[in-house]
Amino acid sequence: MELRKDPITKSWVVVGPSDQARVPDDPCPLCPANLSRTKALLYFPDAQKWQVCVIPHPRPLYHIEGDTGRLAEGIYDRMAAVGAHEIIIESPEHNRTLSEMSEDEIHAVLDAYAVRIADLKRDPRFKYVTVFKNKGALAGAEWTHSNSQLTATTFVPRRILYELRAAREWFRQKERCVFCDILRQEEKQKVRMVDSVGDYAAYCPYASRVPFEVWIQPRTHSHQFESLVASENRRNLATLLGRTLRRLAQICEGYHMVVHTSPNTLQTKGELSEYWKTIAGDYHWHFEILPIVESRSKSYSIKEVYFNGRTPEDATERLRKIDPGS
Repeated sequence: MELRKDPITKSWVVVGPSDQARVPDDPCPLCPANLSRTKALLYFPDAQKWQVCVIPHPRPLYHIEGDTGRLAEGIYDRMAAVGAHEIIIESPEHNRTLSEMSEDEIHAVLDAYAVRIADLKRDPRFKYVTVFKNKGALAGAEWTHSNSQLTATTFVPRRILYELRAAREWFRQKERCVFCDILRQEEKQKVRMVDSVGDYAAYCPYASRVPFEVWIQPRTHSHQFESLVASENRRNLATLLGRTLRRLAQICEGYHMVVHTSPNTLQTKGELSEYWKTIAGDYHWHFEILPIVESRSKSYSIKEVYFNGRTPEDATERLRKIDPGS
């Protein structure tokens, strides 16, 4: 596989067939009994009795070894698919979902996210590191065993670039963080606020892309999700994430969840080389959760112009009425 860049949208696309056969679902490759041949990257809290285990993806999109070998092909650019692709196994129990886990268990999952992001950002080859979760068949989940995935890439994904540029421009004009401004207005208006616990808030975005889309972010400004490990109130995030996912579980069976954090500031080349002077002040990490409530979406039929058949205000009202449990 290799990466090719679209010169119009500036998107990098992974091209080519996977060189490995599909990993079977039975027996489940993520259950503890079937991990004996896999070298774990992290056990949390320890290898003897782990609750979270991080392993290399058995058929990764990106490979950790080597250099990008970036080349020009006429007007086009291409490079090797260098990076990292990992599986974060969220529980040793096959049928235990993230929404069903206790506050302590979700807290351990979030700590594992932060530890792996911080570790991979030490590699200056990688411009961006993030964690995402596909829950359910409609979301494209590879296995039913509850897991998240982490990728480290030698490029910054297009949507993140959009966010970074918008945040930088807002900061240039107003000397404030746009994400902080959004949350302040949402809390003042109260019509799209779903829930809050301690320093963390969950709300339906004003221009939600899909029904029941929810963002979670800290009130205290922070551009790096991995700094969560040093935060004394990070347990509140685990509580709020659990409450939010339990609400969504009563509405849909699947969702996409992505951690948006700042790029790797060790990287000094390319599109972000002049950015690092203000990023600590202008960017703000957050979770984006996009539920899947329909098997067919008009968003794709009209070419990336999103269509949302339910207003975020209506979605918020319904979510508030759902008992998230404890």
